[in-house]
Amino acid sequence: MFAISDIHGHKDGLLALLEAAAYDPNADRLMLLGDYIDADKPASWDTLDTIRKLVASGALAIPGNQELKLASLARRGNATYHQYAKWILSLPLYLKTGDYLFVHAGIRPGRAFQNQTVRDLTEIREEFYLHPASRITGKRRIVFGHTPTFKLGAPVGTIWSDERRIGIDTGAKHGNRLTLLDLSGSIAYSCETMAGYRSGSDVRVESVAHLLTK
Repeated sequence: MFAISDIHGHKDGLLALLEAAAYDPNADRLMLLGDYIDADKPASWDTLDTIRKLVASGALAIPGNQELKLASLARRGNATYHQYAKWILSLPLYLKTGDYLFVHAGIRPGRAFQNQTVRDLTEIREEFYLHPASRITGKRRIVFGHTPTFKLGAPVGTIWSDERRIGIDTGAKHGNRLTLLDLSGSIAYSCETMAGYRSGSDVRVESVAHLLTK
């Protein structure tokens, strides 16, 4: 099972990582966790076409705050955005499978899951990741993006984890790395996204078993 988040327009990097991981839509499950684009950068929007193709082939996707921002612009009457808005708003806000809960940003501690708001699931930061892991309700491990892992204390360009959470936004938006995490094999596939760097041309493959077995 694969998961990726916060692509921010780095479509070539996404495709390079899927190729490196030998992703097979007929055999593998792929979780796409939002912020595929920057809503204020039209050049990034064609990444949504790639995401929609992946979903049509069997991947599962949720929206990030950037996609919801784009959909909001469409609701205000900007026809340029309509082709994407209906699809974005059809997506679920979270995914549950096996031992994992997949969300874009996190959950609000102390609030029943059925009462989590759109803003909780797509925009929360410190209230989620600074909360003691031992006090997070539920049993599933939470896989999330939205907050770059270097802000969580991880080395730049690497995933972050504790016993209840796995952060996979490794800073593609900030010119760090884009990461595809293989949860089943405990492997991280990543590539550079720095300005001027051909996205996907430097794929790194690393075992992250020590991070996933906490």
